[in-house]
Parts: sequence; C-alpha cells; structure tokens
Amino acid sequence: MATPDAAGPPVATYCYRHSDREAYVRCSRCERVICPDCMTAAAVGFQCPECVAQGRAEVRASRVPSLSGFDRRTSVTVSLIVLCVVIYGAEWILGVNTVVGDYGSWPVAIALDGQQWRLFTAMFLHLNLLHLLFNMYVLYLVGRQLELIFGHARYLALYLIAGLGGSVASYVFSDPLSVSAGASGAIFGLMGALVVAGHAAKSDINQVLVLIAINLAFGFFVGGIDWRAHLGGLVTGAVVAAVLTYAPRNHRTLVQVGGCVLVVALLVGAVVVRDNALTNLANQLVG
Repeated sequence: MATPDAAGPPVATYCYRHSDREAYVRCSRCERVICPDCMTAAAVGFQCPECVAQGRAEVRASRVPSLSGFDRRTSVTVSLIVLCVVIYGAEWILGVNTVVGDYGSWPVAIALDGQQWRLFTAMFLHLNLLHLLFNMYVLYLVGRQLELIFGHARYLALYLIAGLGGSVASYVFSDPLSVSAGASGAIFGLMGALVVAGHAAKSDINQVLVLIAINLAFGFFVGGIDWRAHLGGLVTGAVVAAVLTYAPRNHRTLVQVGGCVLVVALLVGAVVVRDNALTNLANQLVG
C-alpha cells in the first residue's frame, strides 16, 4: 500500500503475486500488496485472488450441510437413518423373514385382521443389507437438503406422508398374498419433493430426474422390487412438497397443515376401499 511521505509521492511496493509490478493497494482481508490485475472489488476496498476464492468457499460451505460431524439443522434425517439401521439390526438378530412377516405390508392381514398399522411399520423395515444401504445413502443425500429447505417438522411430515403413500399404493395395487417392506416409498417421495422444491427455486434438477428415472426403470425390469410403492411415494411426496412450497404467504401454516391432512385423508380413503374389496373377495371365496 502506498504510504504518504511528507516530502513527496507515495513509496512504491510490489505485488505479492507479480514481484516485478509496482503496487499501491493492499488486500482489505489479508493486507497483502496487490497490483491492478490481482484486485477484485469488495464491499470494502479490494481483495486478492486467494481471499476472493476463500470467501466463495465459505459461502458455499454455509449453504451445504457439513459432511463431517453432527449438524443440528439435519437432525431429523440423521435420526431416521439411525432408526432404520437399529431396526435392521433387530431384524438380523430375530430373523429378517420373521420380522417382515410380522410387521411388513401384507394385504391379507391388513384387510382381514384389521392390521392397518402395517402400512406404517413397513416403512422402517428392509429385506437385506443392500436394500438398507441404498435407501440410507439416498436419504442422506436428498433428505438433508430438504430438511434445510422445509425445516424439521415439515420435513418429517413430508417423509412420513410420502412413506405412507408408498405403502398405500403397494397395498391397493399389489397381489393380496404378497409381502413388502422398505423405506423406498418415502425415499422416492423425497426425490419427488426435491424436484418440486428445486423447480420452484429455479435450480438445476436434471440430476434428480435422472436418478428417479433410473430407479423407476429398475423397479419395472428387475424382479422383487415393489415399483407400486415407488410410484406411490413419488407422487405423494411431490404433492406434499407442492403444498409446502406454494402455500400462500397469508395463513401459510394453516394451508400447509390443511393440505397435508387432505392428502392423508385421501390415502385413508384408498385404504378403506381396498379393505372392503378384499373383505368381499374373501367372503366370496369362503361362501
């Protein structure tokens, strides 16, 4: 930086990046001398290239969840992952087939024995380790972003309603004798929600769309995958996200709660219709 001299003009110094260039300005952040080619205008004064890059990195870090350590802003996502892992540990100890048979989505038991709670418990079970790892990986990537967007309570409601939507779709459209389980309905719901939220924010959602397309294709062409739950969760999650995202500023919370309640009511109605259909079918077979 130029220092005024009582006897004459400022004393020249040299740029820290270009030692042959005289410079009279210091970086407002690190105070290193910089020439005009190295100067970037800042809120106060000018900054050097290194400080500009560091400032941009700090802004990006403040917008993206930390990959190391526990982030309170994404505590619900972490809690869901821990819960699913613990439950799978119990499955492994007690026997996966036994636990899935007792708590998975089994249409016959749901309709004829009044075990509608299976639609909820099935969301937290997994059939094998690969199934668990894939779902938890996507939950970690997508869930944290949505939790930062919607906040803890709204994000948890989104996850549970999307998971319920996947379970209901599986129950309504699957073979009555089939048994299904997994968080995939909720996971697809989160991906659908991210598409809606990203579109509203005018963000690039192409990667999410590709991920959805690939996984939907697996469901249709690979056996043993409940694509009905995937589609049900995807649609339900997108609808709930639209309610949360586009609710008017006035009475926003009321509209959001009302919209979510309406979605749940529609899902409950679908369950009641399926219950009656399977009950009538069973009566016909017995009679």
